[in-house]
Amino acid sequence: MSAKVIDGKALSRTIREKLAGLVEKLKQQHQITPGLAVVLVGDDPASEIYVRNKARQTVEVGMQSFEHKLLPTVSQKELLDLIARLNADPAVHGILVQLPLPGHISDKQVIESIAPAKDVDGFHPENVGRVASGEGGIVPCTPMGSMMLIRDALGDIAGMNAVVVGRSNIVGKPMAQLLLAQNCTVTVAHSRTRDIPALARTADILVAAVGRPEMIKGDWVKPGACVIDVGINRVLNVGGEGYRVVGDVDYREVAEVAACVTPVPGGVGPMTIACLLANTYLATLAIHGISSDATF
Repeated sequence: MSAKVIDGKALSRTIREKLAGLVEKLKQQHQITPGLAVVLVGDDPASEIYVRNKARQTVEVGMQSFEHKLLPTVSQKELLDLIARLNADPAVHGILVQLPLPGHISDKQVIESIAPAKDVDGFHPENVGRVASGEGGIVPCTPMGSMMLIRDALGDIAGMNAVVVGRSNIVGKPMAQLLLAQNCTVTVAHSRTRDIPALARTADILVAAVGRPEMIKGDWVKPGACVIDVGINRVLNVGGEGYRVVGDVDYREVAEVAACVTPVPGGVGPMTIACLLANTYLATLAIHGISSDATF
């Protein structure tokens, strides 16, 4: 068997094209331009590239992009003061603080300082609670994008067995909640789980979100399963010269067993940014009390 490649680039492009039309309509009908503020603390090269890509795609769909780059020595108070100003700024409808932050700054306090209505990452406890209870709320971008890829590949997934490997607040836990909302039977595996390979082999849908390069092997996968690889890991090339990016899934092995699988790069990654933009658009509507039947 050779698995179908789940193309995140193609689906994310479709979402951005739809968003561009919706944003233009919003401008014409309501004279409102969605605005996304991204805060980057420090000078991590990977984060800088990621933020630059976000800014470019934000502008491409017709939104405003507000970038705030802070020194790694910035104090927590200075960062919280900036967030307070962004919370109060009517031109800003979405706020994203790039994680991780330097050790002297509390991720928790920063996340909780963002107005829930502008928390387009979906990390604020109020949004987490709403998503978990099925009462709306802003959905975290990576799980949201992963779910879109699953639905695009499989259609109705009610009744399927899903295994999520990883229990982080950012991906694993919300991913499980979204799968439950689609009426899957969901198991979350983690570092204390006994015999993860055996558990993984029960999955019709297997989501890898653990941050370990190529951890999921071919013999961990049920024949015909759908495999979503959330991992992004830099590993040294054979011979020790340069690096390459791999996921949490051993792609070559898994592609021989699964029915469909996301590549890394080009799978979940592009969807994360597309969903960030979708969340910003939806947040803009909610802040201004504008109803819409737009879905992504």
